[in-house]
Amino acid sequence: MKHSINHYKQSLLACVIALSFPLNAIADEGYDALKAQVDALQKQLQEVKETLKQYKTKSATKQEVEKLKQDVATASTEAAEWKSTDSIVHLAGYGDATYSDAEDTNAAFSGARFNPIFHYQYKDILLLESELEFEIGEDGGTEVALEYLAIDYLLNDYLTVIGGKFLSPLGQFRQNFHPSWINKLPTAPPGFGHDQAAPNAEIGLQARGGFPIGSNSMYANYAVYVGNGPILEIVGDEIEEINTGGRTSNDDDKFVFGGRIGFLPIPMLEIGFSGATGKVAGESEPDITRDYDVYGVDFAFNRNNLRLRGEYIMQDVGANTSSAAPESASWDAWFTQVSYRFLPTAFEGVVRYSDYDSPHNSEDQKQWALGVNYLFSSNAMAKFAYNFNDGENGSVTDNSGFQLQLSYGF
Repeated sequence: MKHSINHYKQSLLACVIALSFPLNAIADEGYDALKAQVDALQKQLQEVKETLKQYKTKSATKQEVEKLKQDVATASTEAAEWKSTDSIVHLAGYGDATYSDAEDTNAAFSGARFNPIFHYQYKDILLLESELEFEIGEDGGTEVALEYLAIDYLLNDYLTVIGGKFLSPLGQFRQNFHPSWINKLPTAPPGFGHDQAAPNAEIGLQARGGFPIGSNSMYANYAVYVGNGPILEIVGDEIEEINTGGRTSNDDDKFVFGGRIGFLPIPMLEIGFSGATGKVAGESEPDITRDYDVYGVDFAFNRNNLRLRGEYIMQDVGANTSSAAPESASWDAWFTQVSYRFLPTAFEGVVRYSDYDSPHNSEDQKQWALGVNYLFSSNAMAKFAYNFNDGENGSVTDNSGFQLQLSYGF
């Protein structure tokens, strides 16, 4: 570009010099020839002026150059965001479909459920985790529930602080084994379903983590929490059930404190102890509180193709003579389960025994469950199980039957 400008300047100088000579001083060289040359030089001068004018018009100002630099920097930053690993999004979850046929009931395709689980992580600092449940009800409508939604602050390798709605850390089954692709049988053990002996969820603040013990291969894990606690459903002069689904209200203005500690004396064995205490009240009488306590113990043993686990849990509510339901109440349940994978085949056998006691005799149940699973993969299986139930005569808890379930975790 610099060479082009110098060329134009030289041409312009030549034109000026040529125009400054008197025509009569060079008349002997031929007027017509000189006039033609002058006309050509004037035309060339005009072209140079036009070119310089266009060049000046097209030249970028300093402000335009700076703006261009900013646009390039912004575009580069936006492009780099797609390559950044600061934020990670992960989708997991599970789904299942169930067929049931029990005594004194009609056989039916009794369940269809989809539980997506969302994870959003920012660096190694924050993690948002949430599970939704979409389930088909008996009337064909879709029931939607928020199983949990919590924000985890990953403080260090040994401590994570969690706020929001989280699965109860009391015991093992509810927080670790209840998803259908992990549970070896189509149903939860009696007493470990919703609003039975095992607490389901809590809304509050939790701290959890793990740490080594000494210089050996022993480890421990822990979880402690404070939350709003459950609420009692009182019907007439009885406590109908204890609602542990997690509530944002705290009508009795009291909190529940609890937690679990687990020990791994060897890598294949874990033993856990759970407990909680606080005050609870009835939904219809929030000003009348009573003592609330939870006790639990659990174990899990894994060796090669063998899985052995068991758990005991109890929720106890004290008496209060001021209540419409003055008597104390307790819910307790336990189970033990063994499963074995028959390699190199895809078949797995399962046996489980459960015992559940509640304040209502019609809900008490003892159960033997026998199952055979076919594993398409570690996270996809077909489960066939038969439940031998022993409950109050004439109640659904006394109806034995079988279930067939397809489950898939992703």
